[in-house]
Amino acid sequence: MSSTSRPPRTFGSVSVAMVTPMKPDGTIDIPAARRLARHLVNSGADGLVLNGTTGESPTTHQPEKDEFVAAVVDEVGAEAMIIGGAGSNDTAHAVRIAEAAERTGVHGILVVSPYYNRPSQEGVYRHLRTIVESTSLPAMLYDIPGRTGVAIGDEILDRLAEHPQIYAVKDATGNVAQGFDRMRRTGLEYYSGDDNLNLAWLVHGASGLVSVVGHLEAGRYAEMVRAVDSGDLYTARDLSAYLAPVVESLMGGGQGAVMAKAALQLQGHLTHRSVRSPLVEANAAEMADLRTALILHDLLEDADR
Repeated sequence: MSSTSRPPRTFGSVSVAMVTPMKPDGTIDIPAARRLARHLVNSGADGLVLNGTTGESPTTHQPEKDEFVAAVVDEVGAEAMIIGGAGSNDTAHAVRIAEAAERTGVHGILVVSPYYNRPSQEGVYRHLRTIVESTSLPAMLYDIPGRTGVAIGDEILDRLAEHPQIYAVKDATGNVAQGFDRMRRTGLEYYSGDDNLNLAWLVHGASGLVSVVGHLEAGRYAEMVRAVDSGDLYTARDLSAYLAPVVESLMGGGQGAVMAKAALQLQGHLTHRSVRSPLVEANAAEMADLRTALILHDLLEDADR
């Protein structure tokens, strides 16, 4: 693959689905958010997704969502694509989130299919289209049926692909073959939403990834993207193999937001690993196992060992 055949990247190539730092009382820690955003961009991320599921979007609210977004945009908005999550199973509520995100300065929005309600495919189509059209921003659709209970079907995806504001899909279906066919058919940019499938998506022509593990390994993921772009699949494969235990330590048995915050606390990038109920912060045993995994992969400084 030559450099001239790189896929389009409206939303960057390595976006981190950023956690929302919190104090022990559950309030959002804005100074910590600024520091974390700076660290992630300096480490190799060229995009940040704010107020997504990993950012505990179901339990954060306006105006705190907007304060969080404004701080990150101010800190790194000139250096990275800032993508605002606009997810809700209430269409009107999702519209309010999207409109507020645009006013606060995000560069694009991430729109997820409605969860729990289990609407018809026409209902999913109208929900997504309505949110997209509530702003003037480029939009990325998020297909994650394991969480939402409803998939974005082929027929409505084809219709949505014709919308001038819809540029991309974050795919967490686990079905790379289906995604490859959809990517070819619709012309939409595809982004891996499963860290254990990042290499598979990239070699199938995906534009990039939206990663939880990028909290720890944005630099290596950026290196993987460059390797695939240059046709060096051996290097990309070796990087994927090296990263597999890190992916397992964060995503294998725990909840992504919980384990990412725990890892960032161990590294010293967060003071607290607090999460909001119904999530529960990592316990002592989980922290011990995670510490061991991070040490084995040189993700803790010597002083932390």
